[in-house]
Amino acid sequence: MPQAPKTKTLISVVGPTAIGKTALAIQLAQHFGTEIISADSRQFFREMAIGTAKPSAAELAAAKHHFIDSHSVSQLFSTGDFEVEGLKKLDEIFRKHDVAIMAGGSGLYVNALINGLDDMPDIDLSIREKLNKQFEEEGLSVIQNQLAEVDPEYFAKVDQQNPQRMIRGLEVYLSTGQKLSSMLSATKKERPFNIIKIGLNTDRAVLYDRINRRVDQMMADGLVEEVKLLTPFRKYNALNTVGYSELFDYLDGKIALEDAVAAIKQNTRRFAKRQLTWFRRDEEVTWFEPDQSKQIIDFAENKITFK
Repeated sequence: MPQAPKTKTLISVVGPTAIGKTALAIQLAQHFGTEIISADSRQFFREMAIGTAKPSAAELAAAKHHFIDSHSVSQLFSTGDFEVEGLKKLDEIFRKHDVAIMAGGSGLYVNALINGLDDMPDIDLSIREKLNKQFEEEGLSVIQNQLAEVDPEYFAKVDQQNPQRMIRGLEVYLSTGQKLSSMLSATKKERPFNIIKIGLNTDRAVLYDRINRRVDQMMADGLVEEVKLLTPFRKYNALNTVGYSELFDYLDGKIALEDAVAAIKQNTRRFAKRQLTWFRRDEEVTWFEPDQSKQIIDFAENKITFK
């Protein structure tokens, strides 16, 4: 018996940090009269606002967003959790609308919702404990070096400043002898909706300038004060991230404020480079400049019309 045609469409907007994904997602949501799912792994956390460049109150009012301020930094919210909760939310949106928008630069989370996650092997918990202890005693660079050696593909894809991601890659290899990179999306799960993939990118010098200006704006908006208030939570993984770890070093007296800001800019630029490497691997993504919103809307309209 032939399958019924899919009548619902998810438009996924990806690209590096500071490229303008939020602005485009809002334009698309307004055009199609629908809602937005955020796939930004740091914007889930309600305690982190300035350093994650969350949509402003005006932007949140312009279109309904989901998975912004949805969790506390003290909660674990994995890619698997996002796949389950994101599909549930999409189902709710599709009951009311024919189109939904997803925007975000966290490749693993975008991948979880679009392609699904493979079943992960059981991990030897004693290995995890040992790696966590090693991280606490010897620092992140030791874990990074080990992972880069045994699974360079996974190491190149993910946020190398995120201890949980680094430990995850290493614990899978040490527990199973297999690379985590070889287990990710080996087989795509069939989704009951169509997917249009849109990527935003621009000249590297322009992107880096946008990143630098965004960091300066975050500082002007009070990022140091936000980080101070988050000091009691600093042991949580959500805060082991660009924009926060550098300022914790400043507050600890390890580096000057000027050097911390320079490090945030440099680490954000590196992160943007890794994001682009990740998303460029997907040949189904159609790329645009961030100022091409009219062309993007026309492109999406045509894709939906002729499916």
